[in-house]
Amino acid sequence: MFRLLETFNDFLWGYLLVGLLAACALYFSIRSGFVQFRLFPQMCKLLFGGEANRAAKEKASENAQAGKGKEKKSISSFQAFAVSLASRVGTGNLAGVASAIVVGGPGAVFWMWVMALFGAATSFVESTLAQLYKIKGKDSFVGGPAYYMQFGLGKRWMGIIFAVLITLTFGLANSMMQTNTICSALENSFGFKPIVSGIALAALTCLIIFGGIRSISRVSSVIVPIMAVGYLLLAIFVVVTNFTKIPDVLALIFRSAFGWEQAVGGGIGAAVMQGFRRGLFSNEAGEGSAPNAAAVADVNHPVEQGLVQALGVFVDTLVVCSCTAFIILVSGAPLDGTLDGINLTQGALQNEVGGAAVLFVTLAILFFAFSSVLGNTYYGEANIRFMSGKKWLMTAYRVFVCVMVFLGSLVSLSTAWTIIDIMMGLLTLCNLIAIVPLSRRAFMLLKDYVAQLSSGKQPAFHKTSLDAKEQTGISLWN
Repeated sequence: MFRLLETFNDFLWGYLLVGLLAACALYFSIRSGFVQFRLFPQMCKLLFGGEANRAAKEKASENAQAGKGKEKKSISSFQAFAVSLASRVGTGNLAGVASAIVVGGPGAVFWMWVMALFGAATSFVESTLAQLYKIKGKDSFVGGPAYYMQFGLGKRWMGIIFAVLITLTFGLANSMMQTNTICSALENSFGFKPIVSGIALAALTCLIIFGGIRSISRVSSVIVPIMAVGYLLLAIFVVVTNFTKIPDVLALIFRSAFGWEQAVGGGIGAAVMQGFRRGLFSNEAGEGSAPNAAAVADVNHPVEQGLVQALGVFVDTLVVCSCTAFIILVSGAPLDGTLDGINLTQGALQNEVGGAAVLFVTLAILFFAFSSVLGNTYYGEANIRFMSGKKWLMTAYRVFVCVMVFLGSLVSLSTAWTIIDIMMGLLTLCNLIAIVPLSRRAFMLLKDYVAQLSSGKQPAFHKTSLDAKEQTGISLWN
């Protein structure tokens, strides 16, 4: 049975998704005028300058003064960014990069970079669409691919399929993968039995997720910056102390990505496949996960959150994943498969920093992976609400998440990766089929946003900016 799953996984990634992801990313980049590069300064300004967050606070204040009922429990643009980044920045950044290098060679790192540079345009499109078709929920806005499939394409059945897939992928399978890595790191560092770690993680998950999206966003907005900065500082230390090796490492990456030896031996194909596969697992561009968090933010224009989420792809892959890759490649750690996943990353850091590195990586993977569990849980919750508003179903889902977190401590690494790869592939396929025909509306919104920005205005969207035939399904915006 497991061999059959592996065969299907190889077909899905080797012959279908790599080409489709690349084609969509290139198409979206060209059609948007390479928005991920052209508006990069605006991305940073929106996230770190607080424009979108101030606009959300002003809007909430206006609503309160106008007496429009009780205060809506919305979250800020940065908090939505943190929730999605919490899901992005996880096992893929420490263990996934290591596995990609072992299987696909150092050249896989180059293709992860390519995936991020062009995939950011895909993330922009899907997150902008999520904002366009969001609706008002009980405690916050809700939205995501299931919603733009129903309201944008008029295909609720497709939204149901997506909702089921993302709930299984993120709420269950992905959380199991994250727990598997945490337990492996704890066992390697401290000798903790996986079953004990699994029980503790399941209990902690249960305490947090029953607090809802606001609880998740608060925890994520604290954990994500701390863990990202700490890991980045360690990587900078390793790179600086091995500065003379960097040219050789870069040469190795590019040589492995394009070299004749790799071409003859089929290594380039393995590098491309692993780079795209692990790149998607890491930054999730096109997978349809980040839009669920993007839709929750209270902003004045859908493009604002699309830009912020595109920046998340850069942060995840070009910064955090690159940190792991350089640490492994400068350390001289064996790439022959004797070490894999998080154990390879731990071994590489131990070579460079010493025994204290094992403790640091263990804490880093604990924060990275556990924050991913929290972000993943919300994705499932948003889509459970799309399918049904019954409270018992949400409660059952949250209990099931805790059970899967525990089960993640018991399965093998290869089994966990195969399951998540298949689910991730099917989810991505469903999402890409939806956003290609809807992308024209994202490009219209981008044109409207840039025009307002160029005129010196604070961009604000009204659905009348779109042609009448393009306003179908847009219920929230005036």
